[in-house]
Amino acid sequence: MSGKFIKLREDFWVAPQISAQDVREAAALGVRLIVNNRPDGEMIGQPKSAELEAAAKAAGLSYAHIPVDGSGVSMAHIDALAGAREAAGDGPVLAFCRSGTRSTIVDAYAQARAGRSAEDIIADAARAGYDLTGHQPALLALYKDSRAPQD
Repeated sequence: MSGKFIKLREDFWVAPQISAQDVREAAALGVRLIVNNRPDGEMIGQPKSAELEAAAKAAGLSYAHIPVDGSGVSMAHIDALAGAREAAGDGPVLAFCRSGTRSTIVDAYAQARAGRSAEDIIADAARAGYDLTGHQPALLALYKDSRAPQD
């Protein structure tokens, strides 16, 4: 596996900015979905989302552009990730942004909403080098909401 790809779980990896070559490497590793959490134009020289989407499609991968800007993660981001994963089917996901942090956070919130404990999510992120302790209250709230009886 590329040293650039950081495993959070068996089915979810994160990375800093990727290239078309990284897309091909991800496909060779069995990744089914590439998620771009970086807004276009965030940094000079960054590949455009459309270029990476074309590389993903050429490699037979699903692709989702779910940009997270400075305003933070919203329920729309969480919904978009869940929808992209469902549409792509089973298989590993590679999500990226500038450093991998935003991708880790979006996944963490999606995991909490799906009923995974904040403790487990934070531990996975820590093993991968990401500190999500500041997100614990939001993760706990999403987890509790996932456990509440639905009307």
